[in-house]
Amino acid sequence: METNTAVSALSALAQETRLQIFKELVAAHSMTEEEGGLAVGELIKRLDVAPPTLSFHLKELTNARLISPRKKGRSIIYRANLAEMQSLVTFLLQDCCSGACGVTLPVTATDS
Repeated sequence: METNTAVSALSALAQETRLQIFKELVAAHSMTEEEGGLAVGELIKRLDVAPPTLSFHLKELTNARLISPRKKGRSIIYRANLAEMQSLVTFLLQDCCSGACGVTLPVTATDS
């Protein structure tokens, strides 16, 4: 992950409503794309935010690649991008305490 991508993701999460949105989408995550995620209407109910406010925050999280939308009928379903979050965590911890703190990073296909 590039530094500017990490800064974008961290900036997106450094706002209470966006962090709540991301946490809701993580909780609703499923391994299959057809089942995972939440509709905009459901997010509005769960977070008690106005539609324009939610739209703004969803755009910010989407631009940071932390969530992704998909159409399902007339609804838009948003889903957490856990691979991007894992990349962010790996980026943040890759040089952690020279390995002395016991943090081990997952091995990914790109590491080999």
